[in-house]
Amino acid sequence: MRTLGLAVVLALALVAPAGAAERYVALRGVPAPGPSKYDRVFVQKVGPAAARRVLVLVPGFLGGAGGITPVARDIVARVPGMQVWIVDRRENAFEDTSVFRRGDPQAAQDYYLGFRYRRVLGADVPYVGKWGLRVALGDLRRVILAARAGGRRQVILGGHSLGASTTAAYAAWDFHGRPGYRDIDGMVLVDGGLRGSFDSADLARTRRILGEIDRGEVFDDLVGLGIPEIAGIFTEVGALWAQKRPDEPSALQRYPALPAAFKPPVPVTNLAELGFAFDADTSPPGFEIIRLHAGRMEASGDPRGWVDGELTPLRRFAAAWAAERPNATQWYFPRRLRLDVDAMSPMRPTAATRLLGLRPFHARGIDVPLYAYGSDLTGGAVERGARRLVRGSRIPRARIVSDPRASHLDPISAAPSRNRFLETVVPFLRRLG
Repeated sequence: MRTLGLAVVLALALVAPAGAAERYVALRGVPAPGPSKYDRVFVQKVGPAAARRVLVLVPGFLGGAGGITPVARDIVARVPGMQVWIVDRRENAFEDTSVFRRGDPQAAQDYYLGFRYRRVLGADVPYVGKWGLRVALGDLRRVILAARAGGRRQVILGGHSLGASTTAAYAAWDFHGRPGYRDIDGMVLVDGGLRGSFDSADLARTRRILGEIDRGEVFDDLVGLGIPEIAGIFTEVGALWAQKRPDEPSALQRYPALPAAFKPPVPVTNLAELGFAFDADTSPPGFEIIRLHAGRMEASGDPRGWVDGELTPLRRFAAAWAAERPNATQWYFPRRLRLDVDAMSPMRPTAATRLLGLRPFHARGIDVPLYAYGSDLTGGAVERGARRLVRGSRIPRARIVSDPRASHLDPISAAPSRNRFLETVVPFLRRLG
């Protein structure tokens, strides 16, 4: 086993002094293809520094630590002696967030939607095509070992969406003969996982995507405009307008390049524009991973405002997604990482995992308690995947929660009094303690 020294914090506190309730720090990552300056990972630490238990959470596809921060605060307020560490993957270092950090929505829109920011093109960073699960889990293990250091007695690993899938993959992974599950004391899967929770990657799909990556298509492009980072940029610009000037006429509604599907049919405020784009009743088809239950537009007005009343208060959501260090999105997401996670779905060696060099060798030995939560996203596939994982392992006890009234972002965004995930994960975490 490698020594804990490999995981020692670089002591790069980026905000707040030591001992503060929240800090954003950088840790040394594993050596990977590309410049060594990118061999680092970032962690948002929420809760008391003296805590003896740590819950490490991994964001989902295109997600950043800022999106999980609200529920992390709720957890530490309810679980004594718990600190939450939220991981930002190494790709976050590519983001030019210099103007976002000013907190001025007009300056941000001019800079980012005027395309004056420093872009990262796939052709300029071909080594990202090698940043798959091996690199991501290597970085994550450095975080887990750092969380274990200093006399802490318990580390629980979890994540949201693809971050939950990453958690399951970590538990089954072979780290040079050591099973990943031996590094952790429990798992928390929030609307994600393996064993059929999401799509799998067979050999044919694996070969096709590897070919596209080799041709320079190294980043996922959610919006399909040929600008992978634009989804994160649009989101943060919209959230910043909604936070700073919620009742003014929507600036993004008048922006020509915003896809028409995200524009309400009537004039709205900045806050209502954000709600229209994300609420489950109005978010366009194909964007289920960004949906929540926030409320509705007002029935009248010019412009029309927003009325809360469902699971997630929209102003709470706007504040989290307008924040910086950490922000709530990951602009540049490696296609190789998403491919590797999908190929890990069976949690056993297959032709696809062998081609990709993955190491899912220890699923049957997993022997730590499991919590799993499923929203309306997959129609129960997350819950079924969790049950398959329990049946095919040595997991001693499991708590599997189905919450079809919630959409994908609600468990990390909802008001504490209405959050079924928070309501059920807190007793699980307390029992582990």
